[in-house]
Amino acid sequence: MPYEARNFDQLLGTKGFSDVLLKNHFTLYQGYVANTNKVADALSALLRDGKTATPEYAEMKRRFGWEFNGMRLHEYYFGNMKKDGSQLDNGSKLAKKFVEDFGAYENWEKDFKGTGSMRGIGWAILYYDPMGNRLFNVWINEHDGGHFSGAVPLLIMDVFEHAFMIDYGLKRADYIEAFFKAIDWSAVVKRFNDATMRK
Repeated sequence: MPYEARNFDQLLGTKGFSDVLLKNHFTLYQGYVANTNKVADALSALLRDGKTATPEYAEMKRRFGWEFNGMRLHEYYFGNMKKDGSQLDNGSKLAKKFVEDFGAYENWEKDFKGTGSMRGIGWAILYYDPMGNRLFNVWINEHDGGHFSGAVPLLIMDVFEHAFMIDYGLKRADYIEAFFKAIDWSAVVKRFNDATMRK
């Protein structure tokens, strides 16, 4: 069954994000969905034709991770945003976990923003490791490499240029501040609660 692009038009009008930027970003995301389906179909055809030992099959296998993660990370990213944002409930398990693992929410935020401000293109991701019961802020250069095995992504911030340059030019820090005002903490808390229930 093919993947279908989700509609994130409810984010149009988000303060700090022009509709032009968001619409361009939605189009880029839709391309990942389309390419995920195309690569999946090509892999199925190569498998059916007995061509799993070919260079084409190997390259398509590698490409699939790039397209799939590009699709999924954008879904997480748009899914943890809300037009007017929302506040983190200080009584939530996640808020308490920030204090446990970072000493204070403010320390976590400083570390996450620092991660997102690093030079280069990629993603800043707050991961929860259920096996170790720990939170980590992680830098991911490319969609298909660097993810923490077994960890659950809770908060995703896109820091590829397409996520901010139309509105902010090279002022990534200003984009990060706008992103923080648009975080839907209820979505992030739900991801954390779901992850801790799996243990």
